[in-house]
Amino acid sequence: MRDAVIVGSGAGAGPLALRLSQAGWNVLVLEKGPRYTPADYRHDELLFAERPGFWTPRVEDDPHVLVDHTAGDARPVLSTLGWIACCVGGGTEHMGATLYRFHPDDFRLRRRFGEYLEVADWPYGYDELEPWYAMAEWEVGISGEGGANPHEGPRSRPYPMPPLPCHPRAARLDEAARRLGVHAFPTPRAINSRPYGGRPACSDCDFCAGYGCPTGARGTSGWALLARAEATGRCTVRANAMVTEVTVGRDGLASGCVYLDAEGTEHRVRARLVCVCASAVESARLLLRSRSPRFPQGLANGSGRVGRHLHLHAASAGRGRFRRDRHPAALLDARTSILGRSVMDHYFLPAGVSDFPKGGLLRFDMERPNPIGGAQRAARGDDGRLLWGEPLARRVREHFRDWREVEFEVFQEFIPNAGTRVELDPAVTDRWGLAAARLHLFEPEHHRRAGAWVTERGLELLRAAGADEVAARGIGYTVKVMAHGTCRAGTDPATSVLDGFCRAHEVPNLFVVDGSFIPTAGGAPSTLTILANSFRTAAYILDRAPTGDLARRAATPARSAR
Repeated sequence: MRDAVIVGSGAGAGPLALRLSQAGWNVLVLEKGPRYTPADYRHDELLFAERPGFWTPRVEDDPHVLVDHTAGDARPVLSTLGWIACCVGGGTEHMGATLYRFHPDDFRLRRRFGEYLEVADWPYGYDELEPWYAMAEWEVGISGEGGANPHEGPRSRPYPMPPLPCHPRAARLDEAARRLGVHAFPTPRAINSRPYGGRPACSDCDFCAGYGCPTGARGTSGWALLARAEATGRCTVRANAMVTEVTVGRDGLASGCVYLDAEGTEHRVRARLVCVCASAVESARLLLRSRSPRFPQGLANGSGRVGRHLHLHAASAGRGRFRRDRHPAALLDARTSILGRSVMDHYFLPAGVSDFPKGGLLRFDMERPNPIGGAQRAARGDDGRLLWGEPLARRVREHFRDWREVEFEVFQEFIPNAGTRVELDPAVTDRWGLAAARLHLFEPEHHRRAGAWVTERGLELLRAAGADEVAARGIGYTVKVMAHGTCRAGTDPATSVLDGFCRAHEVPNLFVVDGSFIPTAGGAPSTLTILANSFRTAAYILDRAPTGDLARRAATPARSAR
């Protein structure tokens, strides 16, 4: 009998495993994917281009089924949408590691702006999460400048490390921002700017976001949290363990889980506490699959809300080109690709832009000089169409010889809506014969309106910084990572799956601690918020366990509010 079994090993799982094992609990972490070593993270673009299935499963083995209702063509297709990573450490293994806090108003959008689609307020506010934000920043190691962003909420501690060294052009962007009356600040990164936590400083390679870190400078769940949990001697991380079901006893409490090992052999684990941290799509899929006479619609799904309120991440992008014959070489040819600047002044929109006032956060960096990625970007014209023949050859020559690019991304809120949700597919199965996750997607028009407005602000800033050419690279599109909301946290069991501590309303010893709990996902990457929330949930578990509260008789399943 384990004290706790944790399904998944990413940002939600790491803090739980660390804190519970440090407190003396016997913890088992079950990860569906493999465990990579630094030797697997070679700086080789071609190798990764030829490694389908390295980060996420191939659709032939473990598909998601996408039904896109936005364009009116709602035919199901196999997709990787909603997959983040499938390996020990989860998505933190390949993240760009830009770890921002959410704005205080992100926790109270409905109260501040009124009803809009399926927007809901959080069961707690920024002030309640702030100490856990600070803890997460120090536990994983964040490089940044506390207080440099005038739009963030109050903070109780500075960042543990100074910002990463940045490209000389960052100073020009800072000057341009001041002239425009906006505030550029160093982008906070979960990458060591100096040795920290027993891990080295960043080597400033060109293989960061999308690649594993071979030095350990990135503050991943695997390096920064799970390794320390294992060092207690009370935490076991088991890779290649596909959990097929969370089991329930006659008392209605979670009793453990069933998993398949790499050879397909079935194992049963008994545990006093079950924590599901498999990502918003896969966690919902696991609960929906875990049916019993007490939970015929799926575990903790008496309300019918498991899988509802899915929201991914909306984004826009742009770039500015700086010709080498018009700018000093010192401002273009510095070795680093880290420009490392962000702007939050447009997080909320002025009146008249859209029917909802949420904008986005701008992140600027130099384009990485990787040849395959650069050639792929150069192969598309500014209108997004592929170039061929002499226009393609000319563009590739210009890209690598004549200019240097500064690129930006707009992190936008994906608005929760009734058309975007997860369910079990009635026909498609994975390689284990289990029902695949079917994702219904509807993209509100607000994503494009907000994205277009904030993108234009980014292009204005690049023009002011001296760019010779600027262009948008996509407006209001949906990116496949950072899924949220499928087990929404709230105070009413009829309209939510979890309480404010990620505890299932209907199963007192079941916690879902990944992006699933998030009611609204902010206009920034959610990784830091998931980490902070997990530290907060771990403290709650350790506080409540001695009272016997986690083993009390399960509540009667809630009735659906649909």
